Amino acid sequence: MPSAPSPSTSTSTSADPYRFKWLILAVMLTAEILDLIDATIVNVAGPSLEASLGAGSTGLQWVIGGYALTLGAGLILGGRLGDRFGRRTMFLIGLISFTLMSLLCAVAPSIGMLIAFRLIQGFSAAILLPQGLGLLRAAFPPREIGKAFAVFGPVFGLAGIAGPIIGGAIIQADLFGLGWRAVFLVNLPVGIAAIVIAWIVVPRTAGDRSITIDLVGSAIMVLSSALLVLPLVQGENAGWPAWTWLCIAASLVGFYLFTRRQKSRLDAGKTPLVTPGIFRKPAYLVGLGGIGLFFCGTVGAQLVFTLFLQLGEQFSAGEAGVSSLPLAIGTLIGGAVSGALLADKLGRAVLQIGGVFQIAGVVWLFIALGDISDFSIWQLAPGLLLTGIGSGFVVASLFNVILGTVDDDEVGSASGVLTAVQSIFSAVGVAVLGSVFFAGLDAGDPGQGFRTALLVQGGLIVVFLLLSPLFPVRARPEEPALAEEEPALAE
Repeated sequence: MPSAPSPSTSTSTSADPYRFKWLILAVMLTAEILDLIDATIVNVAGPSLEASLGAGSTGLQWVIGGYALTLGAGLILGGRLGDRFGRRTMFLIGLISFTLMSLLCAVAPSIGMLIAFRLIQGFSAAILLPQGLGLLRAAFPPREIGKAFAVFGPVFGLAGIAGPIIGGAIIQADLFGLGWRAVFLVNLPVGIAAIVIAWIVVPRTAGDRSITIDLVGSAIMVLSSALLVLPLVQGENAGWPAWTWLCIAASLVGFYLFTRRQKSRLDAGKTPLVTPGIFRKPAYLVGLGGIGLFFCGTVGAQLVFTLFLQLGEQFSAGEAGVSSLPLAIGTLIGGAVSGALLADKLGRAVLQIGGVFQIAGVVWLFIALGDISDFSIWQLAPGLLLTGIGSGFVVASLFNVILGTVDDDEVGSASGVLTAVQSIFSAVGVAVLGSVFFAGLDAGDPGQGFRTALLVQGGLIVVFLLLSPLFPVRARPEEPALAEEEPALAE
């Protein structure tokens, strides 16, 4: 997306426009952490939701995947709204809405209401997140912006894998007898504090009122995303009737129409949501497919792992959360090695190495699940570690490699679309691999359900590896001055 308009500094910061820069960084990080944790914190809430609200498999998939769906579908619109109305204004609106939806999720009386609030919460995050980096660029002098961006990677890495662990601990503690509801209530004090601080210290930024918002294009994106995920969640229980396949076909047509509309907007001299030129680059389109495949398999498999432990092996929420530590440790190791040592030197080879590690982890898990008559989490630990290392290798480098296909003036739009695809296909992964697992669970064999889901994940990784030779050889150098969208995140 285009660069944020130059900020109009408020009177509180006129003496030194950068004096609150570290507080602003803390607020931006808080918002990102809330999103990352909320994306996965309910992964371990399945049995608790089922006992409290009667959530079946479909309901649970919507609670988890619905958030990622509306987040991805709304991200591009959220960025444009910040351009039009000012990033501070849209950041506060998104943060207030996100915090309010957390409260409503916590008090939801039914699974239907919880799903509705989660969908709105995801859209609130889509309004909130695209504003962060533009606000940071206004808050930090050019010579220090690199220091601010350097903090993001480690924090994201920890927050992205902490959700199930934190969620498991909260549900296990059963704070005040609230069970799963406390998972959402913990957002309230953090969110309120962030709102107050942001209101005081974030400088006002003037939006560009000449920018027009493509509401039709936004509606096409949201509808196409919903048409893709809806049949994948409902199809298994419905027996895959004709309407499910028609929805999937309609979603593909919708995504194509979105790209055509962006071109027509540009030709008419109007502001497109994204720069349409990115869709004319074959390597970038292949990269979009690669990102979709990777996050579909990875996020879906992470959910299936926690479901298997809780619904198949009767682990408590706390035990399931702690059991994800090998995966978390592996992700941190892979991300650190890839980001600090190998990405710049090896480019796309890092992604291929990561894919091989993931395949090795999937094979280990598949074999280990062949005999679970005397199950122990230690059977899975080596496979989880290998899978985590592979995931860390890929996540740390994937976006920068794919962005190597686009021109400098297209980086903002290209990054926004990549992030949207990441989130939407995370929802697809929850739907597809979740349905595969629940089919095995309903048949009385959760272990086989997990193994079948691993076969799906393994197949997606293989296709990812087959596509990888078409990715750019070298990653785009990390240049904060060019980045306008949120960094790549693991759901």
